Amino acid sequence: MGDARELPPDEVLVRRLRDGDEEAFGLVLDTWSGGMLRLAMSFVSTKASAEEAVQDTWLAVIKGIGGFEGRSSLKTWVYRILINTARARGVKESKSIPFASLLPEEEGPTVDASRFRGPGERYPGHWAVGQEPRHWHIPEDHVLRGEVREVIAEALDELAPRLRTVITLRDVAGYGSEEVCSLLEISPGNQRVLLHRARAFLRRRLEVYLSGAHDVSAGGNDRGLR
Repeated sequence: MGDARELPPDEVLVRRLRDGDEEAFGLVLDTWSGGMLRLAMSFVSTKASAEEAVQDTWLAVIKGIGGFEGRSSLKTWVYRILINTARARGVKESKSIPFASLLPEEEGPTVDASRFRGPGERYPGHWAVGQEPRHWHIPEDHVLRGEVREVIAEALDELAPRLRTVITLRDVAGYGSEEVCSLLEISPGNQRVLLHRARAFLRRRLEVYLSGAHDVSAGGNDRGLR
């Protein structure tokens, strides 16, 4: 789910941006803006506000690229500007939520307890029969693959803001756990919990969708054999 386009090394990209290379700027704009918009929407109230946060970020990048010192990757520097910009907007909109603590509703189990064996059963705490996670094969049909992407996008939109922010940074933008903790100023333990819950939510959504797709496919095969 990371960026699809390959960019030049940072030293080349930074030099081109400092020289006012419009092609280089267009390249990073096209490659990163989609992920930046998704991330900004975790902090603000509307898509329009998120779009403005992304625009403000790019203006800040243009003005500040001369002062970029390379202490982090260029992408991390840009994303840090974005987070600060979107967070400031969120504060004004009363949308921003502190990452330092978990909401009560985020403290419950990530998987329904009924899917595990009870205390009186053999191997308590293990998966119950028929409830084990399945290894799904994503359909190769381009239409179905597009549907899977839509399911993931919709599930991301439904996540609580902090969950969406962490999984966007980890699984969409491709950051490691240490970088995410630094960007969001949260502890490693908090980052792990948020990421685990976000991934569990997406897995549940994919499980429901792919079960239906498998049933339809199987039904079609059965009809063909009759």
